[in-house]
Amino acid sequence: MKVEVQKLHSLTGHRDCVYTLQGSSGNAIFFSGSGDGMVVAWDLTHPESGELVAKLPNSVYALHHHRETDLLVAGQNYSGVHLLDWQHKKEVGSLQLTKAAIFDIQSHGKNLLVATGEGRLMKIDVESMTVTRNVQLTDKSARAISISELHGEIAVGYSDNSIRIFDLDDLTLKYEWVAHTNSVFTVRYTPGEKFLLSGSRDARLKVWDASGSYRQSGEVVAHLYAINHLEFSPDGKHFVTCSMDKSIKVWDTEKLKLLKVIDRARHAGHGTSVNKVLWTTYLDQLLSASDDRTISVWNINFEKQSI
Repeated sequence: MKVEVQKLHSLTGHRDCVYTLQGSSGNAIFFSGSGDGMVVAWDLTHPESGELVAKLPNSVYALHHHRETDLLVAGQNYSGVHLLDWQHKKEVGSLQLTKAAIFDIQSHGKNLLVATGEGRLMKIDVESMTVTRNVQLTDKSARAISISELHGEIAVGYSDNSIRIFDLDDLTLKYEWVAHTNSVFTVRYTPGEKFLLSGSRDARLKVWDASGSYRQSGEVVAHLYAINHLEFSPDGKHFVTCSMDKSIKVWDTEKLKLLKVIDRARHAGHGTSVNKVLWTTYLDQLLSASDDRTISVWNINFEKQSI
């Protein structure tokens, strides 16, 4: 498999590290959040300039687009969540949750799921903006959330090196284990939800069998430093990891095989930690966000090599 990489754009305007990226219902529209508190909407059909959606007082580590309401949910450090009508650039609701960081926000139906720096997993009803479940099993940060509709489970990665699996409805604990030798920064169910992938500050990528009590079924030393995030391609055949080592790596999902390294030397990649990746359905373009305050737009082309 030959992989061709082309850098299409470098998006600028944030005045601090860009921590998070989030897609929308319109496949060309995406959002970014950063250490400057700015939440920005971008359009890949003319990506040169973003539009400010909101300016929050503190860093934004987590953004989530709630499809049922078309609202953008922003997690503000040391405060709580903000519901943003991104099209009209106004806040329509907020909820004070924590004095710690908010690291991830996901949703299931009308419920938001929020992971906090004090180790809490919270379920919030979007309509009433009330906390309906609040689970804390450690005082170490809850860093990442992934939802399996198939299994009716939520996987959460923690800074106590563990992964915990909760029931999707009532957040009862189903499984927990020490998964890595350092903080678990990212967890994602594979397309089809047969496996759970986890990436850690220990630079290792691990595969867990979601159909078999989460037995480990694969492992690779994927980066030099912490794996910050991973994201699947729209067709699920590939995924990317991004790291504190400044690189993005492209993998074959089925074989867990490295196909390409995207870095500064070879592809004019980022000069500092790559914090988040988003593989859009708009021409399958890949986005990456970095501590260097920029968002890169990539074209990844897969060509089968003739024998």
